[in-house]
Amino acid sequence: MRVHVDTVSEAAATPDVDQPFRELGLKDDEYQRIREILGRRPTDAELAMYSVMWSEHCSYKSSKVHLRYFGETTTDEMRSTMLAGIGENAGVVDIGDGWAVTFKVESHNHPSYVEPYQGAATGVGGIVRDIMAMGARPIAVMDQLRFGPADAPDTRRVLDGVVRGVGGYGNSLGLPNVGGETVFDASYAGNPLVNALCAGVLRAEDLHLAFASGTGNKIILFGARTGLDGIGGVSVLASETFDEGEKPKKLPAVQVGDPFTEKVLIECCLDLYREKLVVGIQDLGGAGLSCATSELAAAGSGGMHIALEQVPTRATGMTPAEVLSSESQERMCAVVTPENVDEFMAVCAKWDVLATVIGEVTDGEHLEITWNGETVVDAPARTIAHDGPVYQRPVERPAFMDELIANTTAGLRRPASDDELRATALAMLASPALCSRKFITEQYDRYVRGNTVLAENADGGVLRIDESTQRGIALSTDASGRYTYLDPYEGGRLALAEAYRNVAVTGATPKAVTDCLNFGSPEDPGVMWQFQQAVHGIADGCVELGIPVTGGNVSFYNQTGSTAILPTPVIGVLGVIDDVRRRIPTGFGTEPGETLYLLGDTHDEFDGSIWAQVEHDHLGGVPPKVDLQREKLLAEVLTAASRDGLASAAHDLSEGGLWQAVVEGALAGETGCRLILPEGADAFVQLFSESTGRVLVAVPRTEETRFAAMCSARGLPAARIGVVDQGSDSVEVQGRFSVTLAELRATHEGTLPALFA
Repeated sequence: MRVHVDTVSEAAATPDVDQPFRELGLKDDEYQRIREILGRRPTDAELAMYSVMWSEHCSYKSSKVHLRYFGETTTDEMRSTMLAGIGENAGVVDIGDGWAVTFKVESHNHPSYVEPYQGAATGVGGIVRDIMAMGARPIAVMDQLRFGPADAPDTRRVLDGVVRGVGGYGNSLGLPNVGGETVFDASYAGNPLVNALCAGVLRAEDLHLAFASGTGNKIILFGARTGLDGIGGVSVLASETFDEGEKPKKLPAVQVGDPFTEKVLIECCLDLYREKLVVGIQDLGGAGLSCATSELAAAGSGGMHIALEQVPTRATGMTPAEVLSSESQERMCAVVTPENVDEFMAVCAKWDVLATVIGEVTDGEHLEITWNGETVVDAPARTIAHDGPVYQRPVERPAFMDELIANTTAGLRRPASDDELRATALAMLASPALCSRKFITEQYDRYVRGNTVLAENADGGVLRIDESTQRGIALSTDASGRYTYLDPYEGGRLALAEAYRNVAVTGATPKAVTDCLNFGSPEDPGVMWQFQQAVHGIADGCVELGIPVTGGNVSFYNQTGSTAILPTPVIGVLGVIDDVRRRIPTGFGTEPGETLYLLGDTHDEFDGSIWAQVEHDHLGGVPPKVDLQREKLLAEVLTAASRDGLASAAHDLSEGGLWQAVVEGALAGETGCRLILPEGADAFVQLFSESTGRVLVAVPRTEETRFAAMCSARGLPAARIGVVDQGSDSVEVQGRFSVTLAELRATHEGTLPALFA
């Protein structure tokens, strides 16, 4: 039976047909605006295209007015190393010697709640294709995961599927997972966060961008066939909230991934780039062909005609609207000159990749799509891709903020004896907030391809880019929803500072930022205030540090009922290291007789801390102060220490404070150590404060004088607080308590297997 197709001529002749625009996520005024643009009602296919491209996910209609602040604050000096930035598929940074690196982090939150395995897997697949679309070879992935309470029944379902999805897709692609973070908090119980980062490498001259220019150039769709999966993913699923107790649904809206098809597609793309057969290219992710065709046309110098019936499908009876809206994975769309089509097809055939000419670049500004000769879309491409609504959402500081800030940790009971101090140290180490993530990370391949230099037990992942020069990069991602909830502006700066510091402790120089901003409903003025403040905090912080935001992602509607998640701006930082052989590891004991130095100042700062969460289930007060000039100084000292061989290990201090850093360094190096706290100092503050701008460094005995002199000359506080004792089997806080390495390891590593194995 032939399916009825709603054509442009029929739309003009039947202006009063009721259309299900609300079900597609469009507001009444948005629908009316579409009618005004077209001068008639939209066809079913046009309505599908506008609904996905004008969705929050694709159009950034609620965030655009605030995201402009990134561009307004980026200086020419900050832009000097950027080859591509905000608005492209991913940011690209020149790292020297003719090399460039592209990196980006994106969310796949709602699909990962509905169907955790495929939601997470296709999140990885999607960000990998963004990197491929820049002309790069993907070289590594990272993940930032947020779940509900570790002991909540549904957390097991979601965590198990997400971790298997991240590992299953990334491992199958042969991409090392070089780091990330997993956080448990009640606010994420009905709305987990799955943020995936990918980095790729290319020669600077091989950069590719998404545009369709050159009248007569062919549009080629290549990769997997188009199916019914993922329809409504960006227009409905990504823009709705889940009600309390609501069961996961809408499985068709979650894409289904095939990593082996994507692996072949990567190699096919690299061959096409190498042979210079591509004019412009775009991946098909959110919004599928609707996005690829409209964005390519809008970014080019002409229009485009697509013969939609030429699209290879894997489901029978698909309508034009379904073909355009499908978010089936592992697909790319390329613009190719007529004389290169045969060679393009030959490369695809070599890799057994299905490729089909589905259209061509035309004169004018319209995107015209036909179905068996009948026109189903005829609209200005720019109105679909770039001229969606822009909202000035109400912004209002929530009324609860004053009470929240006043509710400090000052009155919470602290350990009163050495025995209580020891018990607190072990309780925090075993808590889901601070326990080892080995149970999760050992499901990922960290060293495939042989260029991973640091990953396991490291603050930042380090990868070799060039075998001959040993040039490399470092990557880190960080976020703190707790701090951002207390002060969104400072929370954004704190996340930036930690990611920056985590790159610096590897010996790399931080160069650029990407972000993924996860917030509740933009229709809530309080959420928009959190968002605005966080954006300004990140942007202002980048100005202070002198590194640019190269791009990112916004994810709204992350809430259960009317309760939003903790505002969670995820920050990724890229660093460059001239020689990966001088990277600084985390584990103690790589050199005999190491001395432990604490760089930075420790203050009584516990509001929003992990101690407050674990010991008192408390969240209130003011987050730690952040000094970004101190962070820059730390980075300079660590880079110099790396270059001159003055540091044999380093670990940043963040969640859990000094105690957590010491234990992780000792366990990573499988060696004991002894801490000597400053005389008269409050041991509790020294061990558990989360003051920022601090790094624990292990210094070879032979280099101690030089290291201390360097810190002194640069005005960086550096206190000698202990020694590494390779003959010891315990971590001792001198004069207070001691714990064996065996007990520390069992305490630290036993929690997650007991909950999820």
